[in-house]
Amino acid sequence: MPNHKRDAIPKSVFAHHIVGNTAAYGPSDWEKDIKLAKVAGIDAFALNIAAQTTYNSVQIKNAYQAAESLNFKLFFSFDYAAQGPWSSSAVVTLLKSYADSPAQFKVNGASFVSTFGGADSSDDWRTIRAAVPIFFLPEWTDVGPDAFKSSKLAITDGFFSWDAWPEGASNKTDNSDMAWKAAVGSKAYMMPVSPSFYTNLPGKNYVWRGDDLWHQRWEQVLQIQPNFVEILTWNDFGESHYIGPIMNASGIPEGAHRYVNNMPHDHWRDVLPYYINAFKTGQALNVTKEKVQVWYRLSPKAAGSDGGTVGNAPWQPPAAATAVVQDKVFFTALVKEPSTVSVQIGSSQAETFHVSEAGMFHASTPFKGRTGEVQV
Repeated sequence: MPNHKRDAIPKSVFAHHIVGNTAAYGPSDWEKDIKLAKVAGIDAFALNIAAQTTYNSVQIKNAYQAAESLNFKLFFSFDYAAQGPWSSSAVVTLLKSYADSPAQFKVNGASFVSTFGGADSSDDWRTIRAAVPIFFLPEWTDVGPDAFKSSKLAITDGFFSWDAWPEGASNKTDNSDMAWKAAVGSKAYMMPVSPSFYTNLPGKNYVWRGDDLWHQRWEQVLQIQPNFVEILTWNDFGESHYIGPIMNASGIPEGAHRYVNNMPHDHWRDVLPYYINAFKTGQALNVTKEKVQVWYRLSPKAAGSDGGTVGNAPWQPPAAATAVVQDKVFFTALVKEPSTVSVQIGSSQAETFHVSEAGMFHASTPFKGRTGEVQV
């Protein structure tokens, strides 16, 4: 049975890449994604693959060929929710097909494997891991830490949590991370980090608080020190938490274009090398180029209609969307020396923030009824 010790595993950072959104990808698109991920300090893509997607084989091949040519790593995240469960034989066949690829991410010589959902098929993994060497961190968040520890931990090498967003009008705490880390004991924990969440698609129309989330979750990573971090996500456009480029319209789910078009999220990656370096080494990045990352909504939360959007998912206590989101301009500054950062909204007087030392500084300023162009 698996028995990998937490401290013996090198820290790594991954990004969740949904293959289902890559139907129009050619090899050059995978190469572009990989090059951008490498610049950001990301070690591998977790390839989310649903069981019935007809172009899986083509795009997986394209991804691995691109990764091999660029010295990048990949691993499979088997999606049991989107199109139903995977068969054990299909999982084994795919794992064996790429086990020897130089691009396969491995731990102690075993192929790293994860899932999205699939707790009801957990017994299948006894058969799978008997057929092929794997390092297995499933995402079975719905089971809960106690039940996972008592009934499923033994067939895994640790756990991957999907609990990356706060509930209601509050900020995300690290309580769930601490509970999962305690549940896995000496085995590995993979912590989720995400910048935001909003979706308005058939059957789901809700928002979770983003706002300070990107910075706060990375600060929690530095405190918790998991073995792995998985960024949610590289390209889930329908849920608005993509940090990768918008390659083409065909990758955007029907109905999401109205809130994805002309809304690039590439600048979420600007300060990733700093966060990732601090996570891996415990040392602050030597800032050689100053940057400011800014985000805000384009209108106050009370403006217009809420479009039926609610705060929280259907399985959580109901909350008003206007209670969840905050009317603020948020920014993170990366500075080489003590500095000042000014934020001006429209023609109002600029607000000045004093940064006392080199490194990263995060803050926000409320709209306070001010409108117009934002300058930082």
